[in-house]
Amino acid sequence: MNTFLHRPHLGHRFAKIKHAYPWRVVEHWPQRISVWLGGIGVALCAIVFAMATDRAFELFQRAIAWHSATACIIAPVGLVLVAWLTLRFVPGAQGSGIPQTIAALTMTPAQRKGVLSLRIAFAKVALTSIGLAAGASVGREGPSVQVGASLMLRLGKLFRLQGTLNERSLTLAGGAAGIAAAFNTPLAGVVFAIEELSRSYEARTSGTVLTAVILAGITSLALVGNSPYFGHASVILELGKGWFAVGLIGLCGGILGGLFSQLLVVASQRGLPGPIGRLARQRPIVFAAACGLAIALIGILSSHTTYGTGYQEGRALLEGETLPWAFFPLKILATVFSYLSGIPGGLFSPSLSAGAGLGATMAHLLPDTPAKACILLGMAAYFTGVVQSPITAAVIVMEMTDNRELTVPLMAASFVAFGASRLVCPHPLYKALAVRFLAHKSSGSPQPVRTDLSDEVNPLPPRTAAE
Repeated sequence: MNTFLHRPHLGHRFAKIKHAYPWRVVEHWPQRISVWLGGIGVALCAIVFAMATDRAFELFQRAIAWHSATACIIAPVGLVLVAWLTLRFVPGAQGSGIPQTIAALTMTPAQRKGVLSLRIAFAKVALTSIGLAAGASVGREGPSVQVGASLMLRLGKLFRLQGTLNERSLTLAGGAAGIAAAFNTPLAGVVFAIEELSRSYEARTSGTVLTAVILAGITSLALVGNSPYFGHASVILELGKGWFAVGLIGLCGGILGGLFSQLLVVASQRGLPGPIGRLARQRPIVFAAACGLAIALIGILSSHTTYGTGYQEGRALLEGETLPWAFFPLKILATVFSYLSGIPGGLFSPSLSAGAGLGATMAHLLPDTPAKACILLGMAAYFTGVVQSPITAAVIVMEMTDNRELTVPLMAASFVAFGASRLVCPHPLYKALAVRFLAHKSSGSPQPVRTDLSDEVNPLPPRTAAE
């Protein structure tokens, strides 16, 4: 008898090797391949999405260049078309897409199909592009989160993944990869997944999110190049008087961003008041047309600066150009009407450009602080006030402007804005909208829906042994 083959400790040793080197185990490779393909696929979708929205907005710009009054026809007709298509065929595609993705983390697999699917992803890209072709003040970054999560989930089903890499993990990974590729900012994708999507460090998925984000970032950099959307903004903020701007801009940006978020939260939970609210509930298509007309009139008042994502205006401010003094409030107003119309579209880029307008305005009150620094601080502060994710805001602004010198001031302004925003908007915008979305989806379900929005309560279900 060969005693070597019958030594009792060999099986234990093999188990230890299998645990120590999981990459050697064949059954783990479908999981890895799905995440790799997902990260690359999400980046490709984000690039196509960016190209589609850019071309769509160029069509709108050509139309208003011919005559500015054409916006009064294109915007209402375009928003009516998008609102009707959304309500009729893809009701899960409204709005940003981030609340739906957060809500999907708590849904059953059957419910999740209604908000995360290839059909929803395709509709999100197409309808957001049409909205920008109509001049709506929306972004593509939030929709990219929903598109990325939908694509990653589909690949998971294709590879029949089970065990540790479940649908919740794939949703987080796909959403984070979508942000990383949309902004061309890989680090922001990781931070966003932890800070915004999960709202809990315990809910992060070790390795999966990081792998997807890295591959999405590499793919985006390889095909698009390292070209920050707001250009290269090199500026240093010295200690002393310059740091007074950090507190002041952080406070103003947080309060104004919090008021914006509170308006959207109240509108989603209680509806708009009076005749306007009745019109929105009973005649949503007519209401979308009214919102489109309002967007067109605001655009004319702002000399055509409030249409679209706002990337061009934000970059122009950082390059020293001057925009109308009312750009900041009018951009916020155009974004409010775009959101209330019910069309698909995100809030990220409009909020960043509005924040740039806030910073440019406050630069006149802070002559001892470089104007470019005020603009960058305004972007981070107002964005934080809207989404209440200070680390994500600081990292996005830092990466999108290729500026490392202002990392600490950006973080400081973001945390000041976070505290100020919580005073006027107690609940994070996307979390509140996600809970509202869940309550609406489950209104006819016998299962109770948790509507507690306190940050002490994690809206995600407890982790199972499989996770």
